[in-house]
Amino acid sequence: MQRRLLLVDDEPVILITLTAILSKFDFEVTAAASVAEALQKITSEKFDILLSDLNIGNPGDGLTVVSAMRRTQPEAVTMILTGYPAFETALEAIRQQVDDYIVKPADIPALVNAIESKLATPPRQRQLPPPKRVAMILQEHRGRIEELWLSAVEKDGALSRVTSDKEQRRNHLRGILEEVIRAGQSYSGEEVAGHKRSSGGYDRRRDIEGYTPSMMLAEFCLLRRVLAQVVQENLLAVNLTYLVPDLARVNESLDEQAQAALATLSDSIKASS
Repeated sequence: MQRRLLLVDDEPVILITLTAILSKFDFEVTAAASVAEALQKITSEKFDILLSDLNIGNPGDGLTVVSAMRRTQPEAVTMILTGYPAFETALEAIRQQVDDYIVKPADIPALVNAIESKLATPPRQRQLPPPKRVAMILQEHRGRIEELWLSAVEKDGALSRVTSDKEQRRNHLRGILEEVIRAGQSYSGEEVAGHKRSSGGYDRRRDIEGYTPSMMLAEFCLLRRVLAQVVQENLLAVNLTYLVPDLARVNESLDEQAQAALATLSDSIKASS
């Protein structure tokens, strides 16, 4: 009996080549070229193996497919194809929920042997932890958010010339992030362990000398990108059912605080003129 394998990759050459090769090894291969196509097949068909590229269109998209397969068909073997063997997200996924990974370009005998080995092993009873809302993910990864944002600010030509030192920027970010988490927590109705409730938000006492409105907005845009990156890195743990509304609430909080920042800057400009 042929084993059913879902192959997910956005590169047509890889899809065609691997489909042809794996079919010769008695696998019934179904190909998907996008996350949406893969999710549709996962919810409508039964598979024994998932072999997905890590990056399908966007970095880390393969983790969305893995997460859907794990929760819909937990007995299926899940494997990731990656061109970055040391990529942090891939390794974390492997440690937590992915059965194995293969480095591109795939060594076909090694790939087939790895699949056969996993299929021959009785499926382990995977007790997946309860999926988490975005607020909890952000709370748990505050340190990474800080470092990513500070690094992005330092690489920005205009922002890096502002006189605020690193600790001032870090404290400023913590206030904004505190409010984002509080807003997300309130929206989801979930208590975030270890989260300190406070008014949080943009600090009107912050030293904004040398800032322009465009620079203020640039800081918030960088933070928006960092938060999206951290959520993307932890998609295996995210409650995908609420991902869109949770991210919408995060963005609403950032927009509200950006408006407060611009109002403070406007008042400062008026007072000095």
